[in-house]
Amino acid sequence: MFDLLGGHGGGGGFFSHAFGSPFGGGRSRPRKAQTTAHPLNVTLEDLYKGKKTKLQVTRKILCTSCKGAGGKDGMSSECRKCGGRGRVMATRMVGPGMIQQSVQACPECKGEGSTIPEEDKCKTCKGNKTMTDKKTLEVNITPGMRDQQKIMFQGEGDHEPGVEPGDIVLVIQCKDHEVFTRKGDDLFVQKKIPLADALCGYTCVLEHLDGRKLVIKTNPGEVIEPESIRGVMGEGMPIPNRHENGNLYLLFDVQMPSNHFLEDESHYKRLESAFPPKPVTKPLGEEVSLHDFDERRYNGESSRREAYHGDDSDDEMGGRGPGVQCAQQ
Repeated sequence: MFDLLGGHGGGGGFFSHAFGSPFGGGRSRPRKAQTTAHPLNVTLEDLYKGKKTKLQVTRKILCTSCKGAGGKDGMSSECRKCGGRGRVMATRMVGPGMIQQSVQACPECKGEGSTIPEEDKCKTCKGNKTMTDKKTLEVNITPGMRDQQKIMFQGEGDHEPGVEPGDIVLVIQCKDHEVFTRKGDDLFVQKKIPLADALCGYTCVLEHLDGRKLVIKTNPGEVIEPESIRGVMGEGMPIPNRHENGNLYLLFDVQMPSNHFLEDESHYKRLESAFPPKPVTKPLGEEVSLHDFDERRYNGESSRREAYHGDDSDDEMGGRGPGVQCAQQ
């Protein structure tokens, strides 16, 4: 069918003009070289205050000696392996009596469609038409930028003959901070405080990301409950283009005292007198003791085995509750 339509196994004819040759004849080169991405490691302080820095990247540029020609002018010739198409048909066996055909770049000319004799190749780039170059980029990190945000430098990427230079994209990667955790435009800080501070007033000095000292204080009588969250408005991350900041939140973990934390039992009476009076209860029942809860009895495979064997032992001992018996025939 291909030959009847005038293809004759080549790149011309109706089939080639209407649908394009399967060998890549008449192919159009990409208009622009590929974009390259590079990580940009920053700290949370950099994203809070902003920063100007420099980053050196490696890229390909057209050879300065041959201007991207690969050799002497007029010395390139059509590739004899692919006939100038830049593509060849590859065949491979995929099963008994079954073959698969695919189109791939010509290994002889690397998809260029032309070759340069070895003696005529550029001595600088060895006929590759490009060479390695180091480019220093001046990066402006504005306050409020986020992790994984991209900064693009148009036309600063790889150069290839006959196409526009590619772009370079820097991807911000923020390191974890020891004190602050960022969520959107807000900052979070975890604070462990003793029970006395939670009940009698809490004061701490927090050094912010820009070096300022924030004195955080609660008034006496203002109780901080366990796992409570308190906010400081406007002390979060800068919000770009809005001239305002998010909020700063403190997550409180109230540490309870250990058993028998007072040396003298009389001190417990003094401590009890500082609290509102307890309701009076009359001990009318049987007095029992409280023990720590053992989670292993209810979590994990071992606890299930213990429960299973425990049921068996109960059955063997006659059982302590209603059981299921087999019906007599």
